[in-house]
Amino acid sequence: MHTLSRLAGWLILALAFAAPAAAQDRQPAAQPAAQPAQQAAPAADPTKDLQQQRRIDQPGNNAPVWRDVRSGQPNYTSIPGREAGVLIQAQARFPGQDGMTTAGEAWRKFRNGPITFYGGWLIVLAVLAIAAFYYTKGPLKLHDKPTGRMVERFSLAERWAHWTTAISFCVLAVSGMITLFGKHVLLPVMGYTLFAWLSALAKNLHNFIAPLFIASLVVLIVIYIKDNLPEKGDMAWFGGAFAMFWSGKHVPSGRFNAGEKVYFWIGVVALCITLSVTGVIMLFPNFEQLRTTMQQANVIHAVSAVIMILFALGHIYVGTIGVEGAYGNMRDGVTDETWAREHHELWYDDVKSGKAAAKSGAAPQIQH
Repeated sequence: MHTLSRLAGWLILALAFAAPAAAQDRQPAAQPAAQPAQQAAPAADPTKDLQQQRRIDQPGNNAPVWRDVRSGQPNYTSIPGREAGVLIQAQARFPGQDGMTTAGEAWRKFRNGPITFYGGWLIVLAVLAIAAFYYTKGPLKLHDKPTGRMVERFSLAERWAHWTTAISFCVLAVSGMITLFGKHVLLPVMGYTLFAWLSALAKNLHNFIAPLFIASLVVLIVIYIKDNLPEKGDMAWFGGAFAMFWSGKHVPSGRFNAGEKVYFWIGVVALCITLSVTGVIMLFPNFEQLRTTMQQANVIHAVSAVIMILFALGHIYVGTIGVEGAYGNMRDGVTDETWAREHHELWYDDVKSGKAAAKSGAAPQIQH
């Protein structure tokens, strides 16, 4: 009995110690103290979230990267060369354009817009004007009959320089017009396949004939410059030029009249040298010129080419069907005495007196 009493006492004592522990286990764990406001998680970047959403809606859309690319600022590249680190040029604007865009796009719009449109129509109007003049007035004929006595007009070297430059220029003019206007005029008629072959041929002809043109141009200028210097009677020729073409009344002139001298200095010297320099800039980009330089050279080249073609159309007309006997002079190197007297009277007088031989070095003489 005494033993049972002792066991019951120990059991009551154990339960008394275990009850608080069990109650503590049943209570929920205390919540940790709130973090200070300054330790809160950083807010999400709305720009980054927007860009991530763009990638989902439009895969490959990476506007921030392309904004940096379009800024025109150079970045790193292991490729040597000027502007190698600039993927897209900075914004620019050509004359007549309303807003800014990348320089390459601005150049493309200017080339395919005003230059092509106005340049093309100028050439068309020039051809129509020449045709109208020819069918209205016809060629400029001689007043007197040919005598049969021939005067040496051009030496062999002069003719070779002229025809080499003229033929190479015609090839460059035709191939250049195919490149500039072909997409608008020929492509709708010929279709893509045939026009692709034609434009490739035009491009290669343009590139490989250009050095021949430049070389022959230098020779032409050296040979002809001495007889194209301004003279006292040049202004008088301008005064009578309109009457000459309209009524056939000739105006005395030297070996080359004032109109031919204008063509020589503006067309042959100024425009053709400009075409040569700008052509070399575009043909050889390994000179490390900037893309802006080549774009500006292309614009100057195209504008100069259109103006030179207008000059050449007039020169070709006068030298072929516009003036009787003019083509044979350059083809054969000699002209009839009547033609020389009526068109270049002052030069003809020098030939008869022997002054022209000492001046030109070509030793012109009257052949009976």
